[in-house]
Formats: sequence, structure tokens, C-alpha cells
Amino acid sequence: MNVSSIAVDESVSAVFPPEQLRDALTDAVDVAIIDAGVDSVEPYDAVVTMAYHESYLEGVDWIHSIQAGVDRFPFDELRKHGVLLTNSSGIHGPAVGETVAGYMLSFARRLLPAVKSQTQREWSPPAWDDAYTLADERCCIVGLGTLGRGIVDRATALGLDVVGVRRSGDPLDGVRTVYTSDDLHTAIRDAKFVVLAIPLVDETHHLMTTEEFAAMRDDAILINVARGPVVDQAALVDALEAGALGGAALDVFEAEPLPEESPLWELEEVLITPHCAGFTEDYYRNVADLVRENLAHIDADEDLVNRIV
Repeated sequence: MNVSSIAVDESVSAVFPPEQLRDALTDAVDVAIIDAGVDSVEPYDAVVTMAYHESYLEGVDWIHSIQAGVDRFPFDELRKHGVLLTNSSGIHGPAVGETVAGYMLSFARRLLPAVKSQTQREWSPPAWDDAYTLADERCCIVGLGTLGRGIVDRATALGLDVVGVRRSGDPLDGVRTVYTSDDLHTAIRDAKFVVLAIPLVDETHHLMTTEEFAAMRDDAILINVARGPVVDQAALVDALEAGALGGAALDVFEAEPLPEESPLWELEEVLITPHCAGFTEDYYRNVADLVRENLAHIDADEDLVNRIV
């Protein structure tokens, strides 16, 4: 495969201006910005994108996703047409880890209700026994890939007792106990914070639903920085409204943007962010570094980094 030209799809503008990525790559390869929903991709050898368009199947040899999640891409069709797919796994760990730390601190230090009180110009200190510190609270991280490891590092630095879930059950530094997927209920049972950092695949669709919420502490906080459909959103709303959970911090949802009519907007102990846990001013630079690395691998006829298909 030879890559002499790359298209940057306008869809990346959901995260950073496409011009930033174009300018970061122009000394390495010919780069143009396109709207793949309108423009032809045939003149280009590769495309860097956030969205998927069927035109990619006929027009390019390599697709690079700026996200780690690639559930929107049709693997079988890509293989059939000989199109390679790589993702940006590995670049989001620090940003997502800090975001999760911020979520946990918001609940522990009662910052969420403080912000809501501020919007109403209300002076409302928490009850004397409402706030707590994170030290020694248990945090269960479901998914110990690059996202999960970024969360582990921040959680251990804050003094949390960290356990985790990964399919293999292999140990990981900083995680006191690693459970297999079959032991999910055991892993989440005593955790104050349950953090989801797993990819969306058939096996993880609605991984968290009524039974799992019932297995958690009634003061537990669910944090989802994975993909929206990992959580049965209707079941989550039911659990929150029934007081079966202490709250939730949600960056991803089954429908995005989150519809105005969703009851999640109105629930007191719910923190909502608009799928931005991995945002950072260096995002485009990190993507550019991965693209550059793979261009070097292509020139050397070596396997691509983060190859999915």
C-alpha cells in the first residue's frame, strides 16, 4: 500500500478543527479537508475521520478513526473491500482519567449540588455528613484497556481502593483485585464508584441493566465513559428514580445528543457531559502522531499500529 494523499473528514470538527490536523500533517503527506457525505474520496489513499461513510469502501485503502471506539465501522465490509482500519486507542487515557477523577470528586465533595445551587443564587452548604473524601472508597473499573489504565492511575493517586474487571482476569499494577467478566456482580457489589471503560461489542451491549444495578450499593455512583449502549438507559433511570443508586456521571448515551425529553436531565444526582471526556487541546496532535507513525510503518512495509481490520 502506498499513501501519498490523506483526506481529513469534516466529521472530526466535533472534537477539533480539521484545519489543525491538516496543518500538523502537511509536511508528511498531501492533506485535504473534505466532507465525505458530499465530496468524493476517490482521489485520496486514506481518510482520517470520526464518522463512517459507505464511499470509503470504494475510495480509500486505509481509514483512521480519531476515536478508540470503532463500533460504527462495518468490519466485514471493510475486509471484503480490502480497506484497513486503525483507531486512536492509547491517546485518551490521561484526559479520560482526569475527567473520571473530576466526576468522583464532584460527588464526594458535593460540587454538583453546589453548582446547581449557584445557578439559583442559593447559599446551600451540604449536610454535615453528606460530603466525604475519596481515600479508601472502593472504585471498580470495568475494562482495563488504555482508558481503564488511565483511570486506574488517577484513582490510585487519589487514594481509592481500586478493583477491576477484564475478560482475561490478568492482574494489573494498581488494581488490588482483577475479576473476570463472569464475576462482574462480585466486582461491583461493594464499590462506591463503578466506572465503565469497555468497548461496545455484542457482549457488552446493555452489560449494565436492572440485575447489575440491583447488585450495586444503593449509594453507588455509576460512571460511563465507554459507549452509551453499554448501559440500559431506561433501567438506569428506573434505578435512579427508585433510589436504588446514589447517582451517575454520564458522558455517553444511547442516543446522542441526549434528547431534551430524557428524564436524566432533571435527576438531582446525575452529572451529564456531552461525550467530551477525552477532549484536550492536544487531541489533534496526538492523532497526527499516530498517523505519522503509521505512515512510517507503511513505508517500511510493517504492520500498522492500532490496526483493527
